[in-house]
Amino acid sequence: MKKFIHTVRHFFERHGFGVFTRLADRLGMRAKNVRIYFIYVTFFTVGLSFGFYLTFAFLIKLKDLVYTKRSSVFDL
Repeated sequence: MKKFIHTVRHFFERHGFGVFTRLADRLGMRAKNVRIYFIYVTFFTVGLSFGFYLTFAFLIKLKDLVYTKRSSVFDL
């Protein structure tokens, strides 16, 4: 059971959206604190903030697709 939990945690850490990491970088906070805050807010809002999380994940993915960094002028 412990190995299964470790495998699942590793999967989500590896393939996560990175929403809290980017938000914490922008706010100048630790990502752990932002995640804990999100968990508390989710309990108080009865899961409403999970919809916001998915919206942020979608917007971040869209931004990454639109604003890709090009290494040179010839990559156009």
